[in-house]
Amino acid sequence: MKSKFFKIAALSLVFATSGIQAKDYEIVNVVKITGIPWFNHMNKGVEQAAKDLSVNAYQLGGSSVDPAQQVKIIEDLIAKGVDAITVVPNDVKVLEPVFKKAREKGIVVLTHEAPSGHNADWDIETIDNTSYAKTTMDALAEGMGKKGGYIMYVGSLTVPLHNNWADVALAYQKSEYPDMYEVSSRMPVSDSIEDSYAATNNLMKAHPDMTGIASFGSLGPIGGGEAVKKKRAKNKMTIVGVTMPKQASPYFKRGEIDKGFLWNPADAGYALVEVAKMILDGKKVEDGVTLDKLGAAKIDMENRVINFNKILVVDKDNADKLGF
Repeated sequence: MKSKFFKIAALSLVFATSGIQAKDYEIVNVVKITGIPWFNHMNKGVEQAAKDLSVNAYQLGGSSVDPAQQVKIIEDLIAKGVDAITVVPNDVKVLEPVFKKAREKGIVVLTHEAPSGHNADWDIETIDNTSYAKTTMDALAEGMGKKGGYIMYVGSLTVPLHNNWADVALAYQKSEYPDMYEVSSRMPVSDSIEDSYAATNNLMKAHPDMTGIASFGSLGPIGGGEAVKKKRAKNKMTIVGVTMPKQASPYFKRGEIDKGFLWNPADAGYALVEVAKMILDGKKVEDGVTLDKLGAAKIDMENRVINFNKILVVDKDNADKLGF
């Protein structure tokens, strides 16, 4: 009997000192919208991080890119008392009050795709955003012969990173490619295949001089590519932008989409969980911090941004080989 007691006590001590219970943080990633390939793949990174880091990490999101849905989800998570909330925001200004409320309750708040004015503890960026926007515009200009009309698609007019890219790309185009021009102001359609398809059809009818689309949002090239396919206009139109390789592969092969620029969303999901755990463990965010999937970080202390630069170029030759 005594031997059995000591065995149980020793086993209890092993679990107590291993940190399994103490380290089982609840970390929730709140994305812009559920059910689309980009965020489905991000969720794989969140799930892998949960397994590797022994935390309770999972992903939630709304049924549309309505910031109010994100507010409601975050309010519920604050009431639940989770340890960390990581967010891909639809509108950082709308989310500011709930971010403040969460942080006041000791909840770690991180963002992704919100490098300025995020009001979180830290933002994590997996690419250099200025370089990314210019690279996208360079590819569009190359396809268009550096002249003619084009349109830019964003997820919404309040998504911070999409509009930051569009601002940089537009200023760069005016400086470097003066014979190019926007046929219309940017359109908030790139998080929907149906909306980007309809927008492309309407724009091609209204603006015969339009020969290019730059999409900052992963479904814009798909909807645009589908419209170009139906119109048999691949030789007239250049489409570049964010896109999921596997989803876009048929369009690359046929020539309706020319080039994609992205990062691996699973790596971003993993990084959000990894940094959240690091902060919860009391570790400092500083230059030289190295993450498992992204390598060494460059830290912007003033804007509280953790920067990496992992731009991935996708085309007809590698779209099927990247695995997502």
